This record gives sequence, C-alpha cells and structure tokens, in this order.
Amino acid sequence: MLRENYATWRCGVHEISLARPRIMGILNVTPDSFSDGGENLDHETAIARGLAMLDEGADIIDVGGESTRPGHTPVSSKEEAERVVPVVRALAEAGAVVSIDTRHADVARMCVRLGAAIVNDVSGFTDPDMVAVAADTDCGCVVVHWNRDGLGTHAPRRQVILDESRPAGGAAPRPAASQHRFTLPDQAPIMRQVMGFLGDQARTLMRAGVSRDRICMDPGAGFDKYADEDVVIQRATRSMASMGYPLMCAVSRKRFVGALSGEAEAAARDAATAGVCVSAIENGARILRVHNVAEVAQAVNAYWAVSHKDARQGFVSLGSNVGNRVANLARAAQLIDEIPLTCVVSVSHAYETEPAYGIATPVANAVAEIRTELHPLVLMGKLLEVEDQMGRIRSDAATRDPKKPGTGPRTIDCDLVWVEGESHAGARLTLPHPRLGERDYVIVPMEDLMHDPARFLAHAGVTVAPREERVGQVTADLGEVTWE
Repeated sequence: MLRENYATWRCGVHEISLARPRIMGILNVTPDSFSDGGENLDHETAIARGLAMLDEGADIIDVGGESTRPGHTPVSSKEEAERVVPVVRALAEAGAVVSIDTRHADVARMCVRLGAAIVNDVSGFTDPDMVAVAADTDCGCVVVHWNRDGLGTHAPRRQVILDESRPAGGAAPRPAASQHRFTLPDQAPIMRQVMGFLGDQARTLMRAGVSRDRICMDPGAGFDKYADEDVVIQRATRSMASMGYPLMCAVSRKRFVGALSGEAEAAARDAATAGVCVSAIENGARILRVHNVAEVAQAVNAYWAVSHKDARQGFVSLGSNVGNRVANLARAAQLIDEIPLTCVVSVSHAYETEPAYGIATPVANAVAEIRTELHPLVLMGKLLEVEDQMGRIRSDAATRDPKKPGTGPRTIDCDLVWVEGESHAGARLTLPHPRLGERDYVIVPMEDLMHDPARFLAHAGVTVAPREERVGQVTADLGEVTWE
C-alpha cells in the first residue's frame, strides 16, 4: 500500500477508507419527506434510484422509511419495515454499502440481518434496545444529535461594532448604521451540548462492546435547531473532528442552507449544499449525506483533486485482439499516462491468452500499474475515452456499459480492476473487479509488477483461484510493451 495509518470506518463486512471524502446518498422510502417525499415510495422505483446513485458517485446508500421533517407523523416499526426491508435487501444483494436510517431497534436489527452495514439512528442510540443491536452485530453506527427541546440558545442577540476604519482615500467615516450587526449565538453552550451528547453516546456504545472504529458522529443539522445555531455548529466542524471519530456532514437541503442561499424550495438548494459540504470537508468531515449525489460528487471530486495531493495505486488490465496487438497495448499505456492527475508507473510484458467470455480469437493482454488522484468513476470515464480514441467498437454502444464483456473484436479493452482503498458497487464500475481473481490474463501479468499478487489482493478481499481453475489462460510471453 502507498498510504499508511489512515482512518477506516468499519461497517460490517465493509472497511470504508476515509482517505478521501465519502458520499452517502439519501433514499427516502416515504410519502412525506421534506424535499423528496413520495418520489421513491414504490419499492422498484426506490431500488432503481439506489442503484443509480451508486453510478453517480455514492459510496453508501442511506435508506429511510420514516420522515423526520418538522411536524412529521411518526410511523410504527411495522409500517417502516414494510417500506424499507425489500429495498435494503435488494441493494445489499447488489453489493451496495447500505445504511438503515431508523429509530426503531427491531427495524435496525432486521435490516442488519438482511445486509445493511450501518445503523443511522436519529435518536443518537439513546434507546437501550438500539445499543443492544449495535453490540450484538458488527454494524457501523451513526450517532445523531437531536434534542427535541432545542438548544436553548435563541436569546436576543447583541449588536457590536464590526468596522471603525475609514474607507480608502481619506473619505468620511462610514455611516454608523453600517458599523453594527447582529452576532451569532454564543458558541460555547451550543457545542458543550452537542459535543457532550455525542461523546457520551459514543462511550455508551463502547461500554456495550462496540469498537471505536465503528462509530461515526453527526451533529444533527436542522434537528430542532435554529439556522444561526446550525451555522455555529458548522463553524465548529474542526473541533468535532478533533474528537477522533469519523464525522458526518448531513446538511442536504436543510432550512439553514436555504436561509444562507436564499432558496426557499428545498430541491433548489443542491448547489448551496455542495458549498457547505466542501467547507465541512476542509475542516475534517469525511462522510457527506446528500440528496443530489451527482451534483455534490462533481463538486467534491473537483475540489479534492485540486486541493489534496492524494496519489493512489491502481491497476488497469489491457487487452487487444485486433491488428498489431502489442502496439495497441503500448499506445493505450501512452494515452493512460496522458490522463490528468494520472501516470503509468510500469507495464507488464504482453501475454498471449486463450479466448474467454465468448471472445473467439486469442488476446494479447498486459497490466499497467498506475498512480492516480482522480475519483475511480472519473478515471473510468477517461479510460472509456482511451478506448474510443483507439477505435474500440462496443457491442453495447447504446448503453456504453463497461461491465458487459461483449464478444466482438476490440482494438483495446481497458478495465480498471483495483484502486488502493476503494471498493465500489454499480453498473458502471465495480471495485475490486468482480472477476479479478479468476482471470489468468490479469494475475500472470501482475506477477511482473509484484512478488505475490495473490497475497496482495487477499488484503482487499479478493480470492485468487488456483492457476488450473482460472479463465483466459496465458499461453505465451509476447515480450515487453514499449510504451514510454
């Protein structure tokens, strides 16, 4: 691994690296949520939306069956389960990291049993039965601050002089009216309550047997808080991150975001949400809970790529069965090396391999080791552009599904098979590649790049099949790929 000692949020069978920000997509299976109520109430629609969010850049899908908007009508655990269980089951079976947003312990236990990896409890694990669910399972736990009595800080605010200076050029002093402004509430009592509660509940979970690396904290933006109180809390993000737990920014489309942006309609606040999320990331938050995954992911990916030097190791499998195959492999490596914030470190020998997955002719294969600072989905898009540039003809041109094997000739095939610290499920990209361990034409070239790829991949949860059981058997060494 290139990076050592970075934070990991352990959630069931998933280990979520927090070396970069992670996006939790909100999937409300409710008729009355404040911004998207009723859109995904149908199970099939909800499942399709959850899968779509994975392709948009979500790392986690947060499924909720009860609205927590102001004035919401509570639902029974039975009704909530009827809404969420089929959705949780389907998304977990598809490989998604699923979070269940619930205050009902029986719903949480049921969903974890069906594959949910995270329990997102808006009541902050104040229910002993919910603590028992956390203790009896290995799920990740999101502790949310929600004081239904409010923070008690909405007292009249005093006025202060902000600026007594003269404008440039020796002009007259500023009018007195411009020198005064209302302040925000005092930060100390707000943060004592929020951070005190979160710390207390984390210790409650740990005393019950929950390991510290399973606990994430959410200060509960918008939960019985005034807009100016939410601003105070967001400005204290660095202090909350210093508590040593993964920190969630769950501000999507909230009322205070509308107050800051001037957008009255909740669904129109996505750009403002992205802005607040970027500020939170800069101060230590690493999980972003949002409605509009695509828009926020685009903003966050661009911000992170520019602001953080974060080169990660990756491997791209290259294949060609048209024309000068080895030359095609070399050209592909050159084009990958030209992708922004990406470089090719080394390329294996080219190998003749037996046809596999319905391909009729032998294939020349190689593996390129790369370093990249791009999000894997962004990098996958650039690899598809390399294929297009080299004249790849797709059997599924309408959908451009990179996971469909196809059977036709291909000038080049570029498969992103592994990226350091990344696991992902989706139609566009699955990491690690779901067939990585069974492909002789990937494992053998990787032996040129490292001593023991089977042991290396085992740490990423990839089991490498014995040589005799693999597909696409290597039959000949075609020599070096001269790409530089």
